[in-house]
Amino acid sequence: MKQRSAIQDLLKVMARLRSPTGCPWDREQSHMTLRRHAIEEVYELIDAIEAEDDHELAEELGDLLLQVVFHCQMARERGAFDFEKVCRLIVEKLVRRHPHVFGRTKVRNVDEVWANWEKIKHAEKKGTRHERVSAFDGIPKHLPALLRAEKLVKKARKVLPDGHPARSQKSKQRFTKSALAGELFNLAELAQRQGWSAEELLSDEAKRRERAFRRLEKG
Repeated sequence: MKQRSAIQDLLKVMARLRSPTGCPWDREQSHMTLRRHAIEEVYELIDAIEAEDDHELAEELGDLLLQVVFHCQMARERGAFDFEKVCRLIVEKLVRRHPHVFGRTKVRNVDEVWANWEKIKHAEKKGTRHERVSAFDGIPKHLPALLRAEKLVKKARKVLPDGHPARSQKSKQRFTKSALAGELFNLAELAQRQGWSAEELLSDEAKRRERAFRRLEKG
């Protein structure tokens, strides 16, 4: 007798939960209503990793996998795609973007691996509606504000004109790591005392800077 796989069981359970006689809560969900749950599950996964707790790690990976299966089931119901297609697409992408493993490309170090990855990714999207015309395309809009700001600055250093402040590796004011961490916390505290959200303030500023960076990028 062929043994059923755990993933097959998971797919069947998810289909049952979404069926007319399944769970009312699961049935009323949509891609939009679940979008924040995925973020929460990733943060819980990070907590488990940092705690070095294998039991929690396995459980949180399962919760994250549930999000994938949930979205795949909803997409399957409307005839868009299913879990099988998602798996097939990522397998094809991994093989395509690792020609130094699955092909004959030679690389000397990790930097060359990343350079090849970016070239292949650019070629994949060229001429499609997902083509990234700007170096700032592809930075997720819903990243936490500080992480998004860091990614914008990193991109800016590569593409903006020489002499632009974002290109400078030096700061007029010298900080130790602990001092800078303290300043960041103090700024968050100051915003809170003013009745503002530091996250929202930085998010708005990152959007403003990105618009300016894009204008400079175009020349």
